[in-house]
Amino acid sequence: MADTGGTATITGGPDMAEGGETGVRRRDWIHIAAIGTAGVGGASVLFPLISQMAPTADVLAASTTDVDVSAIQAGQAIKATFRDQPLFVRRLTPEEIAEANSVEVSSLRDPQTLAERTKEGSEDLLVTLGVCTHLGCVPLGAAAGEDRGDFDGYFCPCHGSHYDTAGRIRKGPAPTNLEVPEYAFTTDSVIRVG
Repeated sequence: MADTGGTATITGGPDMAEGGETGVRRRDWIHIAAIGTAGVGGASVLFPLISQMAPTADVLAASTTDVDVSAIQAGQAIKATFRDQPLFVRRLTPEEIAEANSVEVSSLRDPQTLAERTKEGSEDLLVTLGVCTHLGCVPLGAAAGEDRGDFDGYFCPCHGSHYDTAGRIRKGPAPTNLEVPEYAFTTDSVIRVG
């Protein structure tokens, strides 16, 4: 050390490499190795913990339902299952579409147009959950010969809710329309619900 008027100047030392450049000390390498080992150890503990929380293959398979709609004729409906709930898929006739579109939307309890409840370009295909929005009963009207209610759609026999051809509540205690789940066409004839 040289005295330069009250300030100390270090001209060398254990942390200086040849040529005056600062190098990494042995103690720094030990710290880096320890932190690296702890990081790898922590990741090896967290990975199984986090991956065991992921849904299993059977749960993922149940989260979507594929439905072939090619065999459904105009005026017919089929029942399927989606997440352990009934699913109604109905192909509407031109008359049913005209009837649904002629209803004044502002007069409905839960105002929705048929176009809002179907996919663009496939307004004739109505996909709804088959669960009454009142207390969760399964409405009639999806199978041939079942009571379709006063509006030719669905009828819930538990408490008398009547739905029209677009699955909209028209009469009875149900507060909202039959729910339209998320779905998309995977091909021209198959929809994937979920």
